[in-house]
Amino acid sequence: MTDGIRTEDVTSVETPRRARVDDAETATERLDRKKDYLEGFLNQKPEAVPAGEAGGDLHDAVVAALKEIYDPEIPVNIYDLGLIYNVEINDGHALVTMTLTTPHCPVAESMPGEVELRVGSVPGIGDAEVNLVWDPPWSPAAMTDEARLELGML
Repeated sequence: MTDGIRTEDVTSVETPRRARVDDAETATERLDRKKDYLEGFLNQKPEAVPAGEAGGDLHDAVVAALKEIYDPEIPVNIYDLGLIYNVEINDGHALVTMTLTTPHCPVAESMPGEVELRVGSVPGIGDAEVNLVWDPPWSPAAMTDEARLELGML
């Protein structure tokens, strides 16, 4: 023993057992197992999402309408820009919570009205209301990756 390192002389080492082909699963067994798995997976049906919930048809139609409204100063729609904080739909009534890039935005008077008009024109929406908030304030971090790419920020 030198400096705390222990050494041992070895004359031979046992050869480890080799894997046998008989131990492996056959191609037919493997294919049957995969078919079994895929069959169960493909037969599953997604849970139905209520129309007004996120992912529902009506909610998606409202989001699509919001994506048609563009900020006049920035060539990105207001949804991808992160100005829409929430969309709630209850019995045909839509409540959109949104902000603007700044309280002194030149479209501060007209943008909420346009949002209300566009959302109210979606089939299935009887009446739309816009709740304009300033807290939390908008920041570029709220933008989607698509908006950042469009503006050359990625």
